[in-house]
Amino acid sequence: MAVAASDGAFVRQVKPQSVVEQVTAEIRRSIVSGELSPGQEFSLRETAAHLGVSTAPVREALRVLQGEGLIIARRARSAVVAPMDLEDLRAIYQLRRLIEPAIAGRSCTLLTAADLAALERMAGAFGDEHASIDAIYETHRQFHLSLLGPAATAWDLRVLETLWNAAERYVRIGFGRLDPIPAEHSRRGLAHHDLVDAFRSRDSGTAQRAVLRHLDDNERIARKAIVDAT
Repeated sequence: MAVAASDGAFVRQVKPQSVVEQVTAEIRRSIVSGELSPGQEFSLRETAAHLGVSTAPVREALRVLQGEGLIIARRARSAVVAPMDLEDLRAIYQLRRLIEPAIAGRSCTLLTAADLAALERMAGAFGDEHASIDAIYETHRQFHLSLLGPAATAWDLRVLETLWNAAERYVRIGFGRLDPIPAEHSRRGLAHHDLVDAFRSRDSGTAQRAVLRHLDDNERIARKAIVDAT
């Protein structure tokens, strides 16, 4: 419903996040952070009780998360966190390489000077050794959304969100192993500053190549972490 503002303009009332969306976000967070580990089984009823909701929104949330490839639903009122494997990682990044560079090539011509300045500030945050891993990944998601957003359609964003959610737990493992290394924080900051510089060139090919290099580096780091852990 639209309401009139004091100056006569119309704004829409903000709708609160639904219970299903909140439950989905919390279970997703538990999976990508590793609190729910790959292969771990969990009960719908126990999860609902822990979250203080009925089983209905949990069931709906699991449908969403199964579609994202994060869980495997079971009939006996339980679910299993999807296992992690190198083929899954390869498939995720193969799709990202098909989508993100093309959007980058368009977005670099649309970003304003203010957009680029905001991206520079976010890139600088990756060098903060005191930032929590959750804070870093929230900034990371916002950075890439801001980088590609000007040229992304609603369908682009739906697909990207799914791929980013699927990739995050792999990337967290890879970068989590590097987190104790002080030089790693500055490397992350420089890597994202390089992306901003590529987009600032306004050259589609330069932006596309920079995004491809970024994806290649992230997949390599995640792949090495998984191999070392097995």
